[in-house]
Amino acid sequence: MMGGEKGGVGKSVVARTLAQYLIDRNYPFVGVDADSSHGALLRYYSPFTQAADLEVFASTDQIMDRALGADRRVLVDLPAQSARALRRWMDAGDVIAFARDMNVRLVSWHVSDGGFDSVNELARARQTFGNAVTFVVVRNFGRSPDFTQLDSSAALSSVLEGGGRVIDMPALDSAIMYKIDQLGSSFWTAVNESGDSLSAMERRRAALWLGRAYQAFDFIGDVI
Repeated sequence: MMGGEKGGVGKSVVARTLAQYLIDRNYPFVGVDADSSHGALLRYYSPFTQAADLEVFASTDQIMDRALGADRRVLVDLPAQSARALRRWMDAGDVIAFARDMNVRLVSWHVSDGGFDSVNELARARQTFGNAVTFVVVRNFGRSPDFTQLDSSAALSSVLEGGGRVIDMPALDSAIMYKIDQLGSSFWTAVNESGDSLSAMERRRAALWLGRAYQAFDFIGDVI
């Protein structure tokens, strides 16, 4: 589940990059886009993605249904301020115990810009879920160059002590990201197809960025 609770930290970009990684690495997966206001996974990776409404149990149940339906990963893109609705669904069905009984691993991706609110949300999530989920903390350098506050926080120390992981999401030039978003392109299309989208050098920089992101994902391949 790709979260972070705080808006503007780059959750959807990380989700899209992870989706492209899973495709390129030939990992079977399905995307669940719970962000009705932006719907990034639905827009850029619609063949692999379906929508979900966190306020409706039957809709949110698709997350577990898809995880149980086949040997595949389920990538969930959560909107900001979704913790209450998500927790309501998890409590109503005792999802943590059910996932454990069904041998489904729950991974919480906390995308951070290193700021106070983001660190505070990580502390809250860690307190709520403890070791019941595996935490992956993403330092998103596309949103901030300074993660001193996060790195020195008790929240991150607690996550690491509990077996959580930390990776760095590299920054992509904002002009290139704007063009990709404007065209509604997948990252594969942006990097590999010439035309009116990106120039040759822009495609080159995007490819290098994607490669660095993939290296970060490879580093935690055991939890992907």
